[in-house]
Amino acid sequence: RPAATAVISLAFGRYILEPFFMQCEIPELAIKLITAVGITLVMVLNSTSVSWSARIQIFLTFCKLVAILIIIVPGVIQLIKGETQHFKNAFAGNDASVMGLPLAFYSGMYAYSGWFYLNFVTEEVENPEKNIPLAICISMLIVTVGYVLTNVAYFTTISAGELLLSKAVAVTFAERLMGNFSLAVPVFVALSCFGSMNGGIFAVSRMFFVASREGHLPEILSMIHVRKHTPLPAVIVLHPLTMIMLFTGDLYSLLNFLSFARWLFIGLVVAGLIYLRYKRPDMPRPFKVPLFIPALFSFTCFFMVALSLYSDPVNTGIGFAITLTGVPAYYLFIVWDKKPKWFRKLLGKSWGGLPCFVLTLGISQDCP
Repeated sequence: RPAATAVISLAFGRYILEPFFMQCEIPELAIKLITAVGITLVMVLNSTSVSWSARIQIFLTFCKLVAILIIIVPGVIQLIKGETQHFKNAFAGNDASVMGLPLAFYSGMYAYSGWFYLNFVTEEVENPEKNIPLAICISMLIVTVGYVLTNVAYFTTISAGELLLSKAVAVTFAERLMGNFSLAVPVFVALSCFGSMNGGIFAVSRMFFVASREGHLPEILSMIHVRKHTPLPAVIVLHPLTMIMLFTGDLYSLLNFLSFARWLFIGLVVAGLIYLRYKRPDMPRPFKVPLFIPALFSFTCFFMVALSLYSDPVNTGIGFAITLTGVPAYYLFIVWDKKPKWFRKLLGKSWGGLPCFVLTLGISQDCP
């Protein structure tokens, strides 16, 4: 999750700096520094107020839709004018290979992956049995139409080769069609990315909070601020992890790195639904889908994960190694209940400063 936050944050950093570097290349360090500032602002916001996080998210979602419309409308006008030369032989090329499939699929699936964040905040959704499936279906339809029309708009003005060379495609598109108004595009896109950062951190902190409550993470992460009612420790722990990811990789290496673990476990979870359908047929199910949908989805996830290990062994290998460290950690700290005294004392010393830390932050154990 911190790597996923770092990816969208890098896009925010690049677009927010675009108006200041229109005629030259943006230094990578500048992008990462402004990205770090953006991540910190989002963390502070989510630590301070739940209601303000939600209000700002609504506003930034509006900005996101405005940014998409600013690109789609001129693209449709170009299409009406007959600007279709870049669509001819659109899929022609000699460099297509199986090894490129994982990154292509990861990039595509990342673009549509916002649907599962909604499941992290089930406890804060009214009538989740009805509203969560409805929200996912409506949002997926809007996102699909929006992305397809946006890409069609790009190709009315930019060739495939130029699109690949562009660091910020929306800016390149705007510069060619909108003149001075093109400065508004990177601003709206940056706000869109900031909204994705805010929504992601809002949801992921809840996942950490619940995992801690269930005993899968340290107990402190299940605590909330006594006045602000925010899962403060769960938000705070995301900050250093995200910063490490941000300064140790670029966008595409991070995408490969995070996608391996993400889609491996999502594939396993969806396969678990198929297993439970046969193992526990009488289990209460507020809504069901035809089995071929999770079967196809799981197969796609496992195929891409296996292929990515071969095509990009370094980044996916690092992700795989970090994932495996969870196995001994789980058995050592969670399953093993007969720990020797020296081990308990060692843990006690490690967490010795926790009460003072808790009192200083003003957080308390979550109450039913």
